[in-house]
Amino acid sequence: MTEIWAEHALLASGWAKEVAVTLDRSGRIAAITPGAVPSGHRVGVLLPAPVNLHSHAFQRAMAGLTESRGRDSRDSFWTWRRWMYRFVDHLTPDEVEAIAAFAQMEMLEAGYGAVAEFHYLHHTPDGTPHDDPAEMAARVAAAAAETGIGLTLLPVLYSQGGCDGRALTGGQRRFGNDFAAYARLFDAAARAVGALPGDARIGVAPHSLRAVGAEALDQVVALAGDRPVHIHIAEQTAEVEEVSAALGARPVEWLLDHAGVAANWCLIHATHMTPAETEAMARSGAVAGLCPITEANLGDGIFDGARYLATGGAFGVGTDSNVQITLAGELRQLEYSQRLGERLRAVLATGEASCGRLLFDAAARGGARAAARGTGSIDVGEPGDLVTLDPEAVDFIGRKGDAWLDAFLFAGAGGSVRDVWSAGRHMVREGRHIGHERITGRYRETLASLMQRI
Repeated sequence: MTEIWAEHALLASGWAKEVAVTLDRSGRIAAITPGAVPSGHRVGVLLPAPVNLHSHAFQRAMAGLTESRGRDSRDSFWTWRRWMYRFVDHLTPDEVEAIAAFAQMEMLEAGYGAVAEFHYLHHTPDGTPHDDPAEMAARVAAAAAETGIGLTLLPVLYSQGGCDGRALTGGQRRFGNDFAAYARLFDAAARAVGALPGDARIGVAPHSLRAVGAEALDQVVALAGDRPVHIHIAEQTAEVEEVSAALGARPVEWLLDHAGVAANWCLIHATHMTPAETEAMARSGAVAGLCPITEANLGDGIFDGARYLATGGAFGVGTDSNVQITLAGELRQLEYSQRLGERLRAVLATGEASCGRLLFDAAARGGARAAARGTGSIDVGEPGDLVTLDPEAVDFIGRKGDAWLDAFLFAGAGGSVRDVWSAGRHMVREGRHIGHERITGRYRETLASLMQRI
């Protein structure tokens, strides 16, 4: 049993003072006692630790390498993607594990308690499967075992190069499987996840409507059952045009009409939607998987956040390309994108909640649902995914309650994370992961070797 005593805690019921939170041996919250006498591990401000609901861990090693235009007169997601395909040709399983561990460590230090890894790097560089079809997925799981992060592993089905069914080429060959091969991969990945602590989960990820045909989509959704289903959707205007021409409907419109989208679904990006699509997606119960820093970095566009939330839509945030791993930064970028689009301030705030409170609460709830990881709140029976902030941070002076969250997101207090527990595992202490030096050292060696080869 672990006991944490917080001067202030954001519980499912709201803010409370002098709160004792007891975690059982499985890492779940066994008891919550407001007004308790100090004991156990004493902290300042205790919050639920949100899930990073969308990550491609290997792309962390690409951060900062794609910021020049090259020969293209207009750089875009599509030119960035060509560079990424070249990059993956050089990655070995050992390197993928080292990169994933470093990225997961940074996630924990940023305040995330868990990650949903959208994993599509499956094969050797020429497309030949490893002897174990889940060799690369198992490396992500091994990284999670080392870092202690809660993992929802989402093996990706990627079976065609476009809506016309063309074959995969170049870097895409490392991603490709037909459904039969994917089913074997899923079973092997499930065994790797089964070796992790009991809070680990597995789901499925049909990559996109471009990369998975309608029949294969039905098959992978059936394989999922009630597990998480994540899919890239409507990220780029060219994608919307291709899907519309091939399927006779816009991507989100087609998906909602044909795929049985429900609360276990997470639609990643969903950037380019009509008002009708936005409202229909909100009503479906699916979670919008927003990755504001990556979406800004790639020039994707701006999510219609105000309309979506006004219709009751759920969302969470992810680090996607991992160009920068920051929980506070993702939520801040989400609100700032709305301000730029609407030319207003505090777009996502309400009369009852400030921007910081609304964004944090919604991301915690939506991320937990997308990862099949409870409700995203500090409540009895929930996973012990917890993050603490230092109330002595300069930008917290004279503030309390929701104002702490506003300072965390919009002022310099974004670096005030002190502790993080993932399902009761106390992985970040005094702002640093307990394996920081070892994990960073291995990543440094990996990156030095990669930079000599790319």
